[in-house]
Amino acid sequence: MTDKTSISEALLNRRMLICIFTGFSSGLPLYILISLVPAWLRTEGVDLKAIGLFALIQLPFTWKFLWSPLFDRFIPPLGRRRGWLIIAQIALLLVIPAYGYLHPKLDLWAIAYLSVIVAFFSASQDIVLDAYRRELLLDNELGLGNAIHVNAYKIAGLVPGALSLVLADHLPWSSVYLITALFMLPGILMTLLVNEPELKGAPKTLKAAVIEPFEEFRSRGLKPALLILAFIFFYKLGDSMATALATPFYLDMGFSKTEIGLIAKNAGLWPSVIGGLLGGVWMIRLGINRALWIFGAVQMVAILGFAWLAMVGHSPVWLAVVIGVEALGVGLGTSAFVAFIARATHPLYTATQFALFTSLAAVPRTFANAATGYMVEWVGWKFFFLVCFFIAIPGMLLLFKVAPWHGED
Repeated sequence: MTDKTSISEALLNRRMLICIFTGFSSGLPLYILISLVPAWLRTEGVDLKAIGLFALIQLPFTWKFLWSPLFDRFIPPLGRRRGWLIIAQIALLLVIPAYGYLHPKLDLWAIAYLSVIVAFFSASQDIVLDAYRRELLLDNELGLGNAIHVNAYKIAGLVPGALSLVLADHLPWSSVYLITALFMLPGILMTLLVNEPELKGAPKTLKAAVIEPFEEFRSRGLKPALLILAFIFFYKLGDSMATALATPFYLDMGFSKTEIGLIAKNAGLWPSVIGGLLGGVWMIRLGINRALWIFGAVQMVAILGFAWLAMVGHSPVWLAVVIGVEALGVGLGTSAFVAFIARATHPLYTATQFALFTSLAAVPRTFANAATGYMVEWVGWKFFFLVCFFIAIPGMLLLFKVAPWHGED
């Protein structure tokens, strides 16, 4: 698939359209947790240390591989993928509005518990969406399909990270969270309309669903398996930490919630769209290995933009530039990264292995990000972002082993 016709066909087929919906549905609840909730807490006077520790509520994303075998083993009425999807999506639609009836100063623990529930159903939805997408896409579509998924994932962030913040200046938080929750409806509609993937084989017992995926991965060899796990842990560590407190960072730089909503978030929309589509097309030509090298380098440079903004301070123009570069770089890096993870899974154990790999990728976002508030208080914003840049280097060095430039894709 290298000529213009084949690329056009790849972009326009029904599977790619479905990837838009899987990405949007997957991204919305996570961005509520990492963008809207921190902004809400900060505007209500909660300190940065407490907001940073709120990253720990995302533990379900780290441990989701523990219950992922259930989704491979048991089949609800609508099917193994669609059945579990509709359960998770309806739960999110019903739970998210509850934020609006709590007060950050008075109900901080209740907000934390509610966030864990949202994270659990969001992680469960991700398990099934990742497995569904892996089973839906052809092998030569993994790069493009996952790029579109990641692109839609980031666009979903504009709802809690932009629209909801603008609405918060004009509406009570109860209305803001209700409107935000309603954006789960496109994902629910997709689940009802798509076809169930062909069942290529399912574990016959729960024990088999738990053991066989790990046995298959271990059978590849101890050293290769450990290198893959290390790469998954480190590749996104730097940019994950850099963006953990993005919204509080913008607020501390003197930007209003409306500025953040209209300038910061929307400045990332078109670079994200263009970067995601270009990344997918480039991966068709480059292959996943070379894309990981090139996109990872751009991803690292994007981190330095935050350090520059910390020096410049309140500048709407530089805010738009920095966010645009970040959206492009991180979008490219993430699309190649997710394609790598999809390629590393075995078709018979999609849900469990995909969950294992993405759980490991969520470890930095959960534990390292929990310390970001303390780091900022200690070294300041500029040096914090410089530290994030250097933390990204080990992941790039591991590419020599797990995805060599001249290796086979």
